[in-house]
Amino acid sequence: MTAVATKKKKNTKEQESPTVGIVSLGCPKALVDTERILSQLRSEGYQLSPNYEDANVVIVNTCGFLDSAKEESLEAIGEAMAANGKVIVTGCMGAEPEQIMKKYPKVLAVTGPHQYEAVVGEVHKVAPAPHDPFVDLVPSPGEARKTSRLSETEQSVGVKLTPRHYAYLKISEGCNNRCTFCIIPKLRGDLVSRPIIQVLAEAERLVKAGTKEILVISQDTSAYGIDSKYQAFPYKNRVIRTKFIELCKELSEIGAWTRLHYVYPYPHVDEVFPLMQEGKLLPYIDIPFQHASPAVLKNMRRPAHQEKTLDRIQGWKKACPDLTIRSTFVVGFPGETEEDFQFLLDWMQEAQLDRVGCFKYEQVTGAESNKIEPHVPEEVKEERWHRFMALQQGISAAKLQKKIGRELLVLIDSAGKQGGLGRSSADAPEIDGHVKVTGKNLKPGDIVKVKITAADEYDLEGTLVA
Repeated sequence: MTAVATKKKKNTKEQESPTVGIVSLGCPKALVDTERILSQLRSEGYQLSPNYEDANVVIVNTCGFLDSAKEESLEAIGEAMAANGKVIVTGCMGAEPEQIMKKYPKVLAVTGPHQYEAVVGEVHKVAPAPHDPFVDLVPSPGEARKTSRLSETEQSVGVKLTPRHYAYLKISEGCNNRCTFCIIPKLRGDLVSRPIIQVLAEAERLVKAGTKEILVISQDTSAYGIDSKYQAFPYKNRVIRTKFIELCKELSEIGAWTRLHYVYPYPHVDEVFPLMQEGKLLPYIDIPFQHASPAVLKNMRRPAHQEKTLDRIQGWKKACPDLTIRSTFVVGFPGETEEDFQFLLDWMQEAQLDRVGCFKYEQVTGAESNKIEPHVPEEVKEERWHRFMALQQGISAAKLQKKIGRELLVLIDSAGKQGGLGRSSADAPEIDGHVKVTGKNLKPGDIVKVKITAADEYDLEGTLVA
């Protein structure tokens, strides 16, 4: 959860401009939505409130992927209502407003995901945008406001809720897949790819503003452009298409680390690994395999599950020996037998993935998987989760031990007098491990060479190389 507004002691200082508090729940894709809303409001002169009480209005950007996430969203709405009373709800859970209105009938408005203009419009009703006599009569008020009211960084890239040195780059909305456990298409709709020239323009602005790492995100990154039939655009005296591999090639020349997330293993994904081997993209790919058993994958209705995945993984590693593969898996899916689970463990042992997350299956209201029988008892899910994690911890520890003695480039996230914490190419922020660096004069955003001296199951330690 990212919270710009939190519960603190009320500040009695009079505010010159209307203030907005915001709480962002869920995944990085929702975080990008929050950034866009805040960027628009800041361009109009609104200020961000550090607490609920002082805000003229509070926006809660909700998550609706799992029932537990919906409960967390409802709790956040309740906290904002109790502390302020003027609350606008948006995000994935907003696609099902009846659940919100039933519990909190006095919320001001409910909008669905990526409905930025609707959210801003509702804010205007509660707290009108401030009048600025120096810009409000200028013919191009949007640009004038940006120049007058935003910092130099905000003018170029908008409000960012991540540290300055890394940023999420969302390339599309929605998803065409119909996985039985997922209701994202119901909440966010079918795939809608952003034109490639818009994506590249945003990436260029980010790099100019000091971004050192770009994290490419969407619901299905490798499907980018399918919906627009790979629409072509003129770009720098040539023509480029709105297509996954062309986007990767363009980003590889942008001058920042580029990390790919949420990539489905369609056949054309194989084309990206030579770029990683050449050092043009980070040798890292996040592919949510979810399971390995053919029977479970069929019940999940996962795309590309018919491919010979183990053979392809070996091919990827051959094409890019330093490749880091990250994935997520679900244990205890309805219908999963002990044989299915053992198949998954054997597959994991052979695949030797680098970074892995595992979740116990959880029912989601409206998901087709709820109808699949039999459901796995909770105690069996728990036992399988522990077995899975024990296996993966051993794999991860062995892989990290092999890095001792190597010199790696590390992007520093935080620093003190005697060292800092950073990440190598194998580590995405917040979900993977980190590298503890001993050395002086480190600053967030530095990319430094570090000699690795120690490792555990998830993290590395090392010393700064002069």
